[in-house]
Amino acid sequence: MAKNQTRRTFLKRTLGSFLTVLGLSSGGYLYANRIEPSLLDIQELQIKHPLIPNSFDGIKMIQFSDTHLGFQYNLHQFNQLVKKINSLKPDIILFTGDLMDEPNQYTEINKLMPILKKLQAPLGKYCIFGNHDHGGYGSDIYRNIMETTNFSVLLNDSAPIKLSDGSIIYLLGIDDAMLGNPNLPLTLKNVPKNSFKILLSHAPDLAETASLYPVQWQLSGHSHGGQIKIPFLGALVTPPFGQIYPEGLYSIGEHNPLSLYVNRGIGTTRLPFRFMSKPELTVFTLKSEK
Repeated sequence: MAKNQTRRTFLKRTLGSFLTVLGLSSGGYLYANRIEPSLLDIQELQIKHPLIPNSFDGIKMIQFSDTHLGFQYNLHQFNQLVKKINSLKPDIILFTGDLMDEPNQYTEINKLMPILKKLQAPLGKYCIFGNHDHGGYGSDIYRNIMETTNFSVLLNDSAPIKLSDGSIIYLLGIDDAMLGNPNLPLTLKNVPKNSFKILLSHAPDLAETASLYPVQWQLSGHSHGGQIKIPFLGALVTPPFGQIYPEGLYSIGEHNPLSLYVNRGIGTTRLPFRFMSKPELTVFTLKSEK
């Protein structure tokens, strides 16, 4: 009870601070509650590295994350997102966690699965667990949904992406840091050291550890880009394991640095607002530096 009261008090104080910054204006409230959460931002980046085989030049990967279905984000909106992803013609689709806000309370799973199944990517669809996917005894629910809709669930596991000429890169997926048990050494167990590797980790701050291993890129979500940012002050609140690297592109380490990209996600959680942190799809194009 005390824990719930502390959370409610925190959210009320955060919301109060946010509305104060907006000047208690109805226009500001409407923008943050209705307008910005629907303004999809498409970021395009190139992933370059000498270990990427030449035959992977031009391969397109799309990352989406943190839909939090059932909180403020609904199936109609999600269906439109799926149409947009398919229109961009990805070769690979990556989901980096938090599909439903409360998996064991979500009542539209039978409607959700046909929409997820519509996503098309000739080289595969891959996903990992976020903290909300584990929350409320949701782990099996989430796994069943994703596997039924042809996603490969990477839980401390790796997946080779192989082209017809035999060239390979590897996707790695580790468990969530908050409610799971991430194990990067286990994930790397059967992966050649000199191969190009992309790590999917819901929690961006695990990049500090990942940079110590032979991993070249990490893709994450979780932080929502802060979700609510105040000019000159930054994010009002960032979650555990999403505080060091809240959004965008980072280079971590000095020798053979790890490149980290943190996607701002699609939905919202805890507070039904986005301010200076638009929902995001990220389109990555692979390029060999040979």
